[in-house]
Order: sequence, then C-alpha cells, then structure tokens
Amino acid sequence: MYVCLCHGVSDKKIKRLALEEGITDIRGIKKCTALGSQCGKCVKMAKEILQETGVIQYQKAS
Repeated sequence: MYVCLCHGVSDKKIKRLALEEGITDIRGIKKCTALGSQCGKCVKMAKEILQETGVIQYQKAS
C-alpha cells in the first residue's frame, strides 16, 4: 500500500528500510525517501508501520 501518495513511498519500502537497513525512525526514513516532504499526511502512518515492524523484529528474535 502507498503510504506517501505524493512521492510513491510504500509500506513495503518503509518495512524494508527498517528491517534491512536498520532505520527505525522517521528522520532516517526521510533521509532515504521523500516521505513527508510535501503534504505531511503520511508521517503518522509511517510511524505506525515502524512500530509494527519493531514488533515483528521482536517476535523474530524470540
């Protein structure tokens, strides 16, 4: 699903950056993508995705 419609950033891209690159905050995602640089409506959803991905990482570790 697209999280940032303005720049075409998907939930898969955010999850991939979190899991493969270790980026776990919005500031890091913004450095790699254009997320939130136009209308900003996507930032809240991106934060939720990062939180969910953190849970996924925790479950994989245990």
